[in-house]
Amino acid sequence: MAPTSKADKKAADAAAWMFNVVTSVGIIIVNKALMATYGFSFATTLTGLHFATTTLMTVVLRWLGYIQPSHLPLSELLKFMIFANFSIVGMNVSLMWNSVGFYQIAKLSMIPVSCLLEVVLDKIRYSRDTKLSIGVVLLGVGVCTVTDVSVNAKGFIAAFIAVWSTSLQQYYVHFLQRKYSLGSFSLLGHTAPAQAGSLLLLGPFLDYWLTSKRVDAYDYNFTSLMFIFLSCTIAVGTNLSQFICIGRFTAVSFQVLGHMKTILVLIMGFFFFGKEGLNLHVVLGMIIAVVGMIWYGNASSKPGGKERWSHALPTSRQQKHSGFPESTNMMEKFKFIQVKYKWLISGNS
Repeated sequence: MAPTSKADKKAADAAAWMFNVVTSVGIIIVNKALMATYGFSFATTLTGLHFATTTLMTVVLRWLGYIQPSHLPLSELLKFMIFANFSIVGMNVSLMWNSVGFYQIAKLSMIPVSCLLEVVLDKIRYSRDTKLSIGVVLLGVGVCTVTDVSVNAKGFIAAFIAVWSTSLQQYYVHFLQRKYSLGSFSLLGHTAPAQAGSLLLLGPFLDYWLTSKRVDAYDYNFTSLMFIFLSCTIAVGTNLSQFICIGRFTAVSFQVLGHMKTILVLIMGFFFFGKEGLNLHVVLGMIIAVVGMIWYGNASSKPGGKERWSHALPTSRQQKHSGFPESTNMMEKFKFIQVKYKWLISGNS
């Protein structure tokens, strides 16, 4: 029974990743066509429409009984909404104020920031191989995407806000699901309406500030409306798959393995939009990144590859005061000291 359960879990994990990769790459291709070909440059408003469509989906599913009633404190919802909306706005502003190269570097820096959040807030410890594999992924994706790099003060501030808010938002997805025992659909049912309302209210003003164009003055036609509808439909899958993946794994794993989407977007852009060819250094970067992702998946899944410190820390009242388990057996106390000593040594190595 155990091997079957393990095989089922691996299959479910692979399906979740595939779902996220397909929907994420699909929405990037559709949005690129919508903005580049049809001139719909209102990214924040479009994101608000994405969450409005996702909200509609959760309402229908709740009505059909697929989403059970759940509770999320208002304070937690407000914190999540702040992180998520600052992430969306920050990324859009960062892209406008920074060079493409620095924008890509900022996106890559989300991985070490997410690692820091897990180390500080969740007491996660990474093995040497896991750390090295993350470095290989960063190197590979950097070789693929980073070209010109120029930095200015306001662009740096926008990128800083975007990186930290995005990392906090993704961390919070995992945190809320774990703390309140919420499924992906249930959490979306709480967060999507709040994000839809706030982004649809602020989006048109922010888009006008960024583009000097009004969303209500856009020349809508049947084709552009079809692309908007398609973008919103795919976004439901993108939002859901993100919550599923982060819930099943962590924000760091989502970031590291998620860079496979970056590679696929580069390849799809070459085939669909006729951009510059896949030259040698881009192909080399892709190979390095894929090797790093495979290494990360293997290293992080091994015992000690990525684990919580808290399993070796005292949890009961007696442990907090004495530092020993409740057992009075001297041999068990001696073994406990050995475990703590080994943990301290390995944690500092």
